[in-house]
Amino acid sequence: MTGRLRLTLRIDADDRAALGHGKIRLLEQLAETGSISAAGRAMGMSYRRTWLLVDNLNQLFVEPLVMTRPGGGGGAFLTETGKTVLALYRQIEQDAAQATRSGLDQMQALLAPKAECLQKTLSE
Repeated sequence: MTGRLRLTLRIDADDRAALGHGKIRLLEQLAETGSISAAGRAMGMSYRRTWLLVDNLNQLFVEPLVMTRPGGGGGAFLTETGKTVLALYRQIEQDAAQATRSGLDQMQALLAPKAECLQKTLSE
């Protein structure tokens, strides 16, 4: 599916938003940077917000997804559970995109052109 529509995936647990593209991107940034604060900065988030999200993720699963390295050097890394959750989310996301491709293509064909859509919004 290419074009203007994009499917995003959010997984709820116990009727609450648990895991979505933002938290997954945070986990990916953390894996790349090896730092909770650097991952947050890369996403334009405050240090506090980043830590709250990581804590939320760690409490959501039976094992933490992110661990910090003790000592002066600090840093953080994804646990095996964290790597598994990340891979599972991306697989589920890919499966959902494939399953909905036809419907999204049909819906996209019904969209007004971008300029027309913008004009409608401005005139309301």
